[in-house]
Parts: sequence; structure tokens; C-alpha cells
Amino acid sequence: MVSEILFGMDESTLAYDLQRAHSADIWFLRARFWFWGIVGSLTSFVIGQAFAVAGVNTLSIAWGGLTDFWNHLW
Repeated sequence: MVSEILFGMDESTLAYDLQRAHSADIWFLRARFWFWGIVGSLTSFVIGQAFAVAGVNTLSIAWGGLTDFWNHLW
């Protein structure tokens, strides 16, 4: 129900569209997937490097939060 409201399609419509899709359509889907995958990977790498340059230790913060959470359970 929510996906129909947000995306305007349901599973049967999507299955029908993919069944009738041309090979060029599938190529564009793959190209879009690869493009956004590479952009997302590079962006996350750059953000991670910027955190390191700024002195933010994300692993230490995550481990400290996990241990604090565990200690507060008992």
C-alpha cells in the first residue's frame, strides 16, 4: 500500500513492465545501477577521508556507544 502511494506501481505492474521490457531498457537499468553504485561508493570514501582528516574516529565512537549501551543494560 505504501509503495503504491510513494512509487505509483504495484508488484504486478512491475512484473508486467519487466516482462515486456526491451533489451535497451534493461541496459539503461544496469547502467543506472552501476553509475549510482560508483557515485555512492566514491562519495562514502570521500566522506570517510574527510572525517579522518578532521580527527573524527568513527570506529571508536561506534565501539564506545556499543559498550555504553551494553553496560547500561545490566
